[in-house]
Amino acid sequence: MNSYEDILEFVEEENVKFIRLAFFDVFGVQKNIAIMPDELKRAFSEGISIDASSVCGFGADVRSDIFLRPDPTTMSIVPWRPVDGRVARMFCDIEYPDGKTFEKDSRWILKQAVEKAADRGIHVNFGTEVEFYIFKLDDDGNRTMIPQDQASYMDIAPEDHGENIRRDISFALVDMGIRPEASHHEMGPGQNEIDFRYADPLTAADNASTFKWVVKSIATSDGVWADFSPKPLAGKPGNGMHINMSVESRDGHDHSAAFMAGILEHIREMTLFLNPTRESYERLGDMKAPKFVSWSEQNRSQLIRIPASRSDLKRFELRSPDPMANPYLAFALLIYAGLDGIERGLEPMAPLDVNLFKADASITDQLKRLPQSLDEAAAYAQSSEFIRSIVPEEYFEAYTIL
Repeated sequence: MNSYEDILEFVEEENVKFIRLAFFDVFGVQKNIAIMPDELKRAFSEGISIDASSVCGFGADVRSDIFLRPDPTTMSIVPWRPVDGRVARMFCDIEYPDGKTFEKDSRWILKQAVEKAADRGIHVNFGTEVEFYIFKLDDDGNRTMIPQDQASYMDIAPEDHGENIRRDISFALVDMGIRPEASHHEMGPGQNEIDFRYADPLTAADNASTFKWVVKSIATSDGVWADFSPKPLAGKPGNGMHINMSVESRDGHDHSAAFMAGILEHIREMTLFLNPTRESYERLGDMKAPKFVSWSEQNRSQLIRIPASRSDLKRFELRSPDPMANPYLAFALLIYAGLDGIERGLEPMAPLDVNLFKADASITDQLKRLPQSLDEAAAYAQSSEFIRSIVPEEYFEAYTIL
């Protein structure tokens, strides 16, 4: 669907009675305002007003009116809502009253990164692998930290109690136009993972954001709750959001190495936005979550690994981010870092084919470390001209008061 007319026809055919106009705060937390179908024309022609001063990181206590304008290409049915009087959702662009783009919108920041890459003949595909825990509710419906099961990596029923919920999540995603690549039980008790196919950056970020909403909604309807936090259980594996990337170029050259080198160059400056909570740093360096700036093929102890492949597709996987990261901002920063690597002709350091979780100090002392705390990550970001050229000042204020 590409226009108001397409949306109107869809709404009538599908008996849609409520439309959620969705947007994101600076942390990538989805917000929305619901309208009735007869307000669609105003939404497309004028936009729907909201209060920027009430949204984290948007600021603007004075002249705080901003407007949501729907993106018709993102229209989808919310499948777990009633069929009679259906609910649909569209992501929105954000504008000032004069029609100018609201520059604190992370979805717009990603669009700018994609446009800059395209100007240089570069296209980047993204695919995410997102982990989450499923915990039980008590008899009163309150959240507990009791895992849904005690299964481990890729176990099956009856040990794995997550098969049905992963199936329900996958079906809901397909109904919303998102096709998961694979799903399975992860290493931790009650821990699950669902992976996505490659997509362009904006679609991949939209999918990752939709995924978290779907998981939480389906879990609630199944009488449990989903936790995406980086380290829910002490002594158990944390939740990661591994980001896979592949780089294509109009000039026909393979720029993957330079793109990867740019990410390695700027990773410590970006970590605040890839790992945005204090709990994030309890995960890093523990149970297959990286601690050092390094890379190699197939090695899961590294920050970046090159997965084995039987196809011609060249991709690499960044293993440090966690699900609390705003995917729009994360993808934008990775694109800009990779472009910087290409423009400067950077080369990655030599691959490190050792298990860094068991390596002695003679090896690890020679490596750069990822930040060990939120405060250290904030210091790297705040002192970085590269980051400050991309991220609005209000984001720094929001991320450093956690």
